[in-house]
Amino acid sequence: MALAVYNDLTRKKETFEPIEKGKVKFYTCGPTVYDFFHIGNARPFVLFDVFRRYLESIGYEVTFVQNFTDIDDKMIRRANETGITVPELADKFIAEYFEDADSLGIKRATLHPRATHEMDEIIKIVSKLIEKGHAYERNGDVYFSVSSFPEYGKLSKQGIDDLRSGARIEVDERKNDPLDFALWKASKPEEPSWESPWGKGRPGWHIECSAMATKYLGNSIDIHGGGSDLIFPHHENEIAQSECASGCQFVKYWLHNAYLMIDKEKMSKSLGNFMTVRNIRKKFNPLVIRYFLLSAHYRSPINFSKEGLDQAQSALERINNCYTDLNFAVLNRKPCGKDDALSEAVLKASKGYTDAMDDDFNTAGALGCVFDVVRAVNVHLTENNGFCEEGIKSAKDFLVKVNSVFGFFPPESSLNSDEEIDGLLAERAEARKCKNFKRSDEIRDLLAEKGIIIEDTAQGARWKRQI
Repeated sequence: MALAVYNDLTRKKETFEPIEKGKVKFYTCGPTVYDFFHIGNARPFVLFDVFRRYLESIGYEVTFVQNFTDIDDKMIRRANETGITVPELADKFIAEYFEDADSLGIKRATLHPRATHEMDEIIKIVSKLIEKGHAYERNGDVYFSVSSFPEYGKLSKQGIDDLRSGARIEVDERKNDPLDFALWKASKPEEPSWESPWGKGRPGWHIECSAMATKYLGNSIDIHGGGSDLIFPHHENEIAQSECASGCQFVKYWLHNAYLMIDKEKMSKSLGNFMTVRNIRKKFNPLVIRYFLLSAHYRSPINFSKEGLDQAQSALERINNCYTDLNFAVLNRKPCGKDDALSEAVLKASKGYTDAMDDDFNTAGALGCVFDVVRAVNVHLTENNGFCEEGIKSAKDFLVKVNSVFGFFPPESSLNSDEEIDGLLAERAEARKCKNFKRSDEIRDLLAEKGIIIEDTAQGARWKRQI
């Protein structure tokens, strides 16, 4: 089957056909860099990383753009509270973002543009919207005229009249319509500002993403991702201003992940259940957090809890142990001929994994196929003194393929190489043979400090990485 994705624009699952054959232009909303990012932010960051990796694994050339919002009201307030400039605040938390994102195994985007570095592009789009009659200026502020875009509401499936009647928007006499939104804000005392045709000011939030997406990916892009909380008004406004400026469809496929709950309640600072990835990392391996976030379908809510993380840790350990067992078997057992059951189980699971991922990036279904292989490998190694070369190789290849997308195993750069570990184990075995138990224990302790656990078996010492 071909890859199909659920498109929030059409509210149906569609066969994925990029605008340009073989290439995918993918934009996703990044963080506002005024603080450490929380576990709710981490869900789309991890999910869209996996979607990107899968697209690459099936042969697409992906240009992946994730922005940084480095100027807005929250940024200004936090900078004032901490006594530093907005750029200093942004630089600090962009660095902190990368530390946490790297630990979660999130690949760097092809481009990470910053709003404050794209002012010329932002001003150009705002000017074009004014020229075309889609925006107007009031005393240095510029607003988008929602009534000038009859398709407004097509993503959130709300008509303009319904939105207007139900809008909880403060009355603003500068606006022609309560739904009109700011493209450019006139400067206030002590706030960062940039020169523009309408005087000093700064951009509105929505226009930043339109400018960065279209500058680096073109007027029409394949996929735009984000949390479901961004559908309205942020993504709705992106569509309106982008399509009015370019005259082209802005995004072909809109993908949104569902909410993350904390102990079955929506996360919020007022409830006191606001959790940053930085703090969670103090208690759990970040790859456990990554696994947990992939354990449910992206369009389904997921409940974050200690019990859920414990289950994710156990599951991740099973996968890592299976991979270790495969390598150990090849090095320490003799071939035992064919095992059709193992080979068939891997073949079936491999097809099931692809079918699941092609069905709207069903990561939960794909993980089920991984455990089919884990169980088949465990049965094979338990029931046979030797190993099936064909079956074991196919199982290992399958786990390596899945790992390139899901990122189960830590990056090698953060660990000792397998060769170095094997060398230390050989030294330990020689020390034990010579009854030098002091050196043997030193090597065990050295490896334990690096998260390497040694198990002594009848076939010799084996090791695995602690999760």
